[in-house]
Amino acid sequence: MLSTDTWLKIVSGMMINAVLFGLGAIIVLSIPALAEHAKYLMPLVVVLSFALAPFIAAPIARRMRLRNWGRRAWREGDVISG
Repeated sequence: MLSTDTWLKIVSGMMINAVLFGLGAIIVLSIPALAEHAKYLMPLVVVLSFALAPFIAAPIARRMRLRNWGRRAWREGDVISG
């Protein structure tokens, strides 16, 4: 059985992967100079979104756990919540 931390990393990683892929696809397809090379750039976008998603998901999944927040942290916020 997987731990809660692992599940949070998997679920948030899938969502982050989708966002990164969508952002990369929009950039490649909306810029005419890049759209000409979309045949080569779209697979690169797929690979980069898979490669970057776990690194971005790890701190976000850690932040999703209530036990990682103290009373002071709730008052001060962080980089994501402001």
